[in-house]
Amino acid sequence: MFDKILIANRGEIACRVIKTARRMGIKTVAVYSDADRDALHVEMADEAVHIGPAAAAQSYLVIEKIIEACKATGAQAVHPGYGFLSEREAFPKALAEAGIVFIGPNPGAIAAMGDKIESKKAAAAAKVSTVPGYLGVIEGPEQAVTIANEIGYPVMIKASAGGGGKGMRIAYSADEVAEGFARATSEAASSFGDSRVFVEKFITDPRHIEIQVLGDKHGNVIYLGERECSIQRRNQKVIEEAPSPLLDEETRRLMGEQAVALAKAVGYDSAGTVEFVAGQDKSFYFLEMNTRLQVEHPVTEMITGIDLVEEMIRVAAGERLRLSQSDVKLNGWSVESRIYAEDPVRNFLPSTGRLVTYRPPNEGEQDGVTVRNDTGVYEGGEISIYYDPMIAKLVTHAPTRLQAIEAQATALDAFAIEGIRHNIPFLTALMQHPRWQSGKLSTGFIAEEFPQGFRAPAPEGEVALRIAAVGAAIDHLLNERKRHISGQMRSAASLRFERERVVMLGKERHEVTVEDIDGGFAVVINGQALPIVSDWAPGQPVWTGTLGGEAFAVQVRPILNGVALSHAGASAEVKVYTKREAELAALMPERLEADTGKQLLCPMPGLVKAISVAQGQEVKAGEPLCIVEAMKMENVLRAERDGTISKIHAKEGDSLAVDAVILEFA
Repeated sequence: MFDKILIANRGEIACRVIKTARRMGIKTVAVYSDADRDALHVEMADEAVHIGPAAAAQSYLVIEKIIEACKATGAQAVHPGYGFLSEREAFPKALAEAGIVFIGPNPGAIAAMGDKIESKKAAAAAKVSTVPGYLGVIEGPEQAVTIANEIGYPVMIKASAGGGGKGMRIAYSADEVAEGFARATSEAASSFGDSRVFVEKFITDPRHIEIQVLGDKHGNVIYLGERECSIQRRNQKVIEEAPSPLLDEETRRLMGEQAVALAKAVGYDSAGTVEFVAGQDKSFYFLEMNTRLQVEHPVTEMITGIDLVEEMIRVAAGERLRLSQSDVKLNGWSVESRIYAEDPVRNFLPSTGRLVTYRPPNEGEQDGVTVRNDTGVYEGGEISIYYDPMIAKLVTHAPTRLQAIEAQATALDAFAIEGIRHNIPFLTALMQHPRWQSGKLSTGFIAEEFPQGFRAPAPEGEVALRIAAVGAAIDHLLNERKRHISGQMRSAASLRFERERVVMLGKERHEVTVEDIDGGFAVVINGQALPIVSDWAPGQPVWTGTLGGEAFAVQVRPILNGVALSHAGASAEVKVYTKREAELAALMPERLEADTGKQLLCPMPGLVKAISVAQGQEVKAGEPLCIVEAMKMENVLRAERDGTISKIHAKEGDSLAVDAVILEFA
C-alpha cells in the first residue's frame, strides 16, 4: 500500500480523497494555483505544492508540474479526481515513465473509453446499443450542419474529451448547429485542451441513467447498481439519486451486465461509469463511459456502503477486488443536490465573491436518516471566476425515496450561505415538486417545469403559516430582549395589546397573537394556538425548532425593519407590525426600480470573450450581442428586442463585475 499520494485536483473532490486517504493512514499532498492558495484542500492535506497561475491551463492541466510536485514530496501515486487531467491518456503514461502510480484506469482503457468518439466505436464493435450519430471528428461548422441534416433534428454537439456539461450544445436547426459548434469547440479547448466535437441524435424525453463499475488489475469487474441523473440544466446534472425510480430488477441486471461486458472488453481496472440514455419504456442506449470517479459517486456509496475512493486506491496498489457481484446489495435510497454558486433568478448565471456565511447542516445519522456534505469551501473563503461553480454536494440517505427527499429538503432549509448567489432556493423548490416526488423524470424536466426560469414562489398554505409564525416568534424574542435591556415595566392590560401583531409576508397579511404557555409561548394564527419551541438566537442564519410539535428549519436574513425568511422553496420579506403600524405602513408609497431597459448589463462577473455588434448597428430580437465567459462556460447575451446600438462600453478581454454596463441602445 502507498505511504503518500498526491491529489491532482482541487475543491470538494480533493477534500473527499484526502478524507479517505487519512482514514487509510496514507499521507496526502495537495497542489494549488495562485487562486487556491488559501483553499480548504490545501489546509487539509499533509503537504501542499504551488503549481502556477490561476488559469487551469497554466497549473492544474500541466502534467510536468504535477510530476515535479510528486518528486519533490515523494508521493508514490496520484489520484486525479474528476475533470482536469483525469481522462487524459497522456497523464498516466507520463506518470508511469516517472515511476509514479496513477489511481485510475490504465491508459489503454482511457484511450478506448475516455474519448467519447472512440468509446462509441468500441461500443458499436461490442454490439452495444448506441445512439445514432456521426462518430468521426468534425472539421468545421459546415460539416456539422451537413451531418445534423442527415441525422435529423434535434442533435447534440458534444466535446470528445468532455464532461460536466462543458463543450455541449443541443441544436434544433442548422443555424443553431453552426453557433453550437463554435461554442462547444471553444469551451472544449479551454476546459480540456481538446477542441474535437462529434454530433449525435438527441433522444427526446430521455432519462439519464448510469451504471457504476469497479474493476481490478486481475480481470475482475463488477457493477454497483445505477444512478439516475435526469434532473439537468444545460446538460449539467443538478440532482442525482440511487437507485433509479424507473428501473426494475431485470432492467438493472441487463444494464449492469452490459456495462461490465464493455468494461471487460477494454480491460478496465478502476472505478468508472457507463452512461445510458433510457426511454420511458425502459429501453436504453449506450451514451458514453467516464473513465474516472463521478461527481455523483456519493449516492452509490450511500446505498452500497462501499467507499469508491478506497477501492480505487487499493486497485491501483495491485490488490484484487474484495467484493464479488453477489456481495453487492442495495440498501435504501440516496439523493444528492449540487450546490452551485449561481443565481437561479438570473437564468442560473455564475456568481462569485466571498462566502460571508457558510453554515452547512449537521452531518451524521439520526433516526435512520444520514446527512453528508462533500465540500471544498469554508466561511470567509472566496468563489473565483476560474473554476467550476460547485460549492458542495449535499447527500441524504433514508430507507425510502420519499424519506430521502424529505431529508434532503430539510437539510437544504438548514444550509445557510450568504455573500454570493446560490441555487439552494431552486433545489429546495425542486424537492417540493410533485413531478419530482412521483419519479416521472426526464432530462427536459427543468426546461419543461420552469419554462420562464425560476422565481422563488410566495409562501402558501402550511408553508405560509410556518413562516408567519417564525416571523412573529423572532419579533417577540427581539422585543423581549429590548425590554430587558431598557428595563421597561409592562402592565397586564398593555401586555395583550403589545402581543397582537400583524405579520406581513410581502403583501400578504396575517393577524397573530403571541401568548405565554408553560415552558415557553404559543403563536395564535388563523384562530389556532400553536406552541413554538426553538433555541434560535439573534444573528443565527438558520432558525430551527418546532411548531405544534412539527420540526423544521427556516433560513433567516436580516433586512431593513424585518427579516427575509425562506422555507420549503418559498421566500418572503417578513415585517411584523402593531395594528397601528400596519395601518400606517399601508399608506407608504412603493419604491420604483430604476429603468435599465436600454442597457445591456453583465449578468455575472466574467470575461468578455467577444463583442458581436458595432456602434450604430441595428439588431433584431434574438441576435447575439456579446459572449461573456465565467467559470469555464461561455454565455451568449442576446438582444431581447429590436433596436440600435448607441454606445459600447466594454471590449474583448475586459473583466466585468455583475451589472456592469456592456452597451446601450438608442
